[in-house]
Amino acid sequence: MSAAAATAPVRQLRVGHSPDADDAFMFFGLASGRVAAPGLAFEHVLRDIQTLNEWAREGRLECTAISVHAYAYVADRYALLTHGASMGEGYGPMVVAARELAPEQLRGARIAVPGLLTSAYLELRLALVDFEPVVMDFAAIEGAVVRGEVDAGLLIHEGQLTHSQRGLRSVLELSTWWRELTGGLPLPLGVNAIRRDLDVDVQRAASRALRESIAYGLEHRDEALGGALRFGRGLSVELADRFVGMYVNERTLDLGDDGRIACQELLDRGAAAGLVPAVGRLTFVD
Repeated sequence: MSAAAATAPVRQLRVGHSPDADDAFMFFGLASGRVAAPGLAFEHVLRDIQTLNEWAREGRLECTAISVHAYAYVADRYALLTHGASMGEGYGPMVVAARELAPEQLRGARIAVPGLLTSAYLELRLALVDFEPVVMDFAAIEGAVVRGEVDAGLLIHEGQLTHSQRGLRSVLELSTWWRELTGGLPLPLGVNAIRRDLDVDVQRAASRALRESIAYGLEHRDEALGGALRFGRGLSVELADRFVGMYVNERTLDLGDDGRIACQELLDRGAAAGLVPAVGRLTFVD
């Protein structure tokens, strides 16, 4: 290493992501030191997605996971990255109930939701229009439905795989609704975003390091999955592997044209319905 390289300043970046198995898998390469990021030092800040959404409105973190829904409120502060996104393709957030219901029976119902800035909430609002949201921690939703405290619950994270073990039944699968509504687009859920006030070279270097971390996990699946299991909240190895596979895949490395279109479509539809501010054309850091 040259003397200049040894004394070059290191840019500290706080990167926010949720303490979930899929995010832990994506960031394993960086967090474990397997992926180098010359000139950058990442501090990993683990919070639930609702907290990260709220923090993004303050611009608190340089780089953060964020709900596509919440991005409508921070587009002036953050640019989107082309990688790290979570998209639903034949799976994703769902509404469950303790008994068989038709989707139309959910209108006017009290539905537990994991936060008013989550993408799942915006999508449910577009799908149903009329219901009473009851905000609670995502991990408490299944229990509230089982106990009859709410009529139904909007599940994100691993509850999509485990709800039937508690006798709950799927009433509305939002990825299916969205696919039929849009002619086959994937369902936008989460994205990575980086602050616009950072130097462009720093934005690109951070983007490159984060993408390489995702690639490392995909190329060293067993190792990265072992690290992610610490955040699996009791999931078996088999279920954790299935959950990670749903949300960390080739599309996570790059949204693709249809993924970009889907994010734009969701926010445009939300704005047209008066649910979010209009964002104009989305911009991405490659």
